[in-house]
Amino acid sequence: MSERAADAPLRIRDAATILLVRRAPEGPQVLMGMRGAGAAFMPSKYVFPGGAVDVGDAAVPFAAPLNPACAARLAERAPAELAGALAAAAVRELWEETGLMLGAPGRWPGPVPRDWQGFVDAGLLPDASALTFVFRAITPPGRPRRFDARFFLADADAVHGDADDFSRACDELSHLHWVALAEARRLNLPFITEVAVAEVAALLARNGGARPRPENVPFFDNAGAHSTFRRLQ
Repeated sequence: MSERAADAPLRIRDAATILLVRRAPEGPQVLMGMRGAGAAFMPSKYVFPGGAVDVGDAAVPFAAPLNPACAARLAERAPAELAGALAAAAVRELWEETGLMLGAPGRWPGPVPRDWQGFVDAGLLPDASALTFVFRAITPPGRPRRFDARFFLADADAVHGDADDFSRACDELSHLHWVALAEARRLNLPFITEVAVAEVAALLARNGGARPRPENVPFFDNAGAHSTFRRLQ
């Protein structure tokens, strides 16, 4: 018998994922990496940087807050106070897994969590205004881990420093590289990542490559016994 009772439901953890996009002559590119073959969740799959919300994420200060429309949509079918923690988790995971910082000049008030020391050393605070909430999905039952993942879009122009410098990344993702958005779906992707790629490609196409402000956000809700597709207004 495992530590978790066989018939106990697996806890669904809040998580944030970030699609960092940059413009190129041949079209938009997105930053992706591959999870290790021994990973418990989505082994050997290409994914965007992301991960579960940490307890300390709710207290992270920002140089600029989330766009109000994004914050409102994040609060649908979720606690209102979770929006800031999700934004912080997205910026933190990008920093940890790629070594890239979405930040703006600012002084950190009070004690600095260890995960954010690199921002302090660079004289930066995380910048939530660089994020646009574009997609949400809950992992279906039967998976070894389950997440309520919110996907954020961000422009590589908001990165502090060289967007090709991954030297400060941890080793959680390998083969970090910029992928043409039009070619990304040919990689070995989890199903929901493939759906997110298609959604973002359509958003960018409708906006002529400019940063989109979606009227609503697709939500694949697998929290219950039946899968439900919703749109967060």
